[in-house]
Amino acid sequence: MPAISMTPTEVSDYIAQAGRDAWVVPDVPANTPRRKIEKVGVIGAGTMGGGISMNFASAGIPVLILEQKPEALDRGLEVVRVNYQRSADNGRFPQSEVAERMGRLAGTMEMAALADCDLVIEAVFEDMALKKQIFTDLDRILKPGAILATNTSALDIDEIASVTKRPQDVIGLHFFSPANVMKLLEIVRADHTAHDVIATCMDLARTINKIAVLVGVCPGFVGNRILFARQAQAQKLVAQGAMPWDVDAALNKFGFRMGPYQMSDLAGLDIGWKKGAKTANPIRDALCELDRRGQKTGAGYYDYDENRRPIPSDVTAKIIAEITGVSAGNAPGPDEIIADCIHPMINEGLKILEEKKAQRASDIDIVWLNGYGWPADKGGPMLYGDMVGAEAVLATMERLGASDERFAPSATLKRLAKGGGRFIDVQPG
Repeated sequence: MPAISMTPTEVSDYIAQAGRDAWVVPDVPANTPRRKIEKVGVIGAGTMGGGISMNFASAGIPVLILEQKPEALDRGLEVVRVNYQRSADNGRFPQSEVAERMGRLAGTMEMAALADCDLVIEAVFEDMALKKQIFTDLDRILKPGAILATNTSALDIDEIASVTKRPQDVIGLHFFSPANVMKLLEIVRADHTAHDVIATCMDLARTINKIAVLVGVCPGFVGNRILFARQAQAQKLVAQGAMPWDVDAALNKFGFRMGPYQMSDLAGLDIGWKKGAKTANPIRDALCELDRRGQKTGAGYYDYDENRRPIPSDVTAKIIAEITGVSAGNAPGPDEIIADCIHPMINEGLKILEEKKAQRASDIDIVWLNGYGWPADKGGPMLYGDMVGAEAVLATMERLGASDERFAPSATLKRLAKGGGRFIDVQPG
């Protein structure tokens, strides 16, 4: 299919319709009974747990937060209070609401206290063994009919559910950070998740003012799975002689406020890293060993001045040269960088649809528009595929796939390039 030209109004209309469609779950009848959610438990008072708790407290739903240590619980609740106070000071709601919202939050260090919760959301760090232990305990403690949810961003929810005697009550609720601000909520249907659990969680997303997209279980679900494809290509570009700031500049030109290396520095390079670790990204490992862990330490891929302004780093350039054996200055042009980073995202979206892990192509676009800062004028990865044309995407994927079978063109991409049809019309399966 050749490239399709679209007016700004057409793109805007597409996004609006995609947003409406995302709420529709074809195989869950609209009249499915909902479960009552009158009290929510959240496991973890850290950045994610605190942010998740704020969503419910702000919507008038009482929340009980579980932590292991009193100091961690106190610290988490204080962060929430400061966030609410800042919002009130900025005029987002009356000062009296700070106390009202905080009054809906309570803390505990006893898991048994969660027994009467209607929904419990686990928001601890990404460790499968830990999550399985938590769900084993929740299965024993929670009342019948309670919904057991995990905030995991990538782990296998079917494996988590397998330790319970009620897998029909288990679901993924993947909030995005900061959870009290970001609109997207990936609702992850596991193999045995009951229809009424799905319907209840979709309704609950509206209650807490989120944009919900129902997705399936696979590594990274929809959003992060596509992000992983982009990150892998960004790393390849650096290994071939591009600098992190070359990659970021190209993606900034495309319309992303932050490129992959700017985003890594903001999030923290040491997420999932421990001292002495050897990961798939040796450049990141080397930076972390130098305590260059992103904006929080004043240096990461970039150097930062007192205003957190990113500055290309000679230290990073030297590390890259030592690890890759390639000197700076061999970067492809911005258009090739964009193709190498963006076209694999489109191809991965097609694979997600082939595996039936998204309900419709436009759901993928809603995920990326609302969770990852995809530029609105380009409609989302799948609509953008139509803007550039299947032939152009196929050419890129054939080139990238020649040296890495992970990036081989999907069967659907080959079909679209040969026989026509639009990316946004691709059906699951």
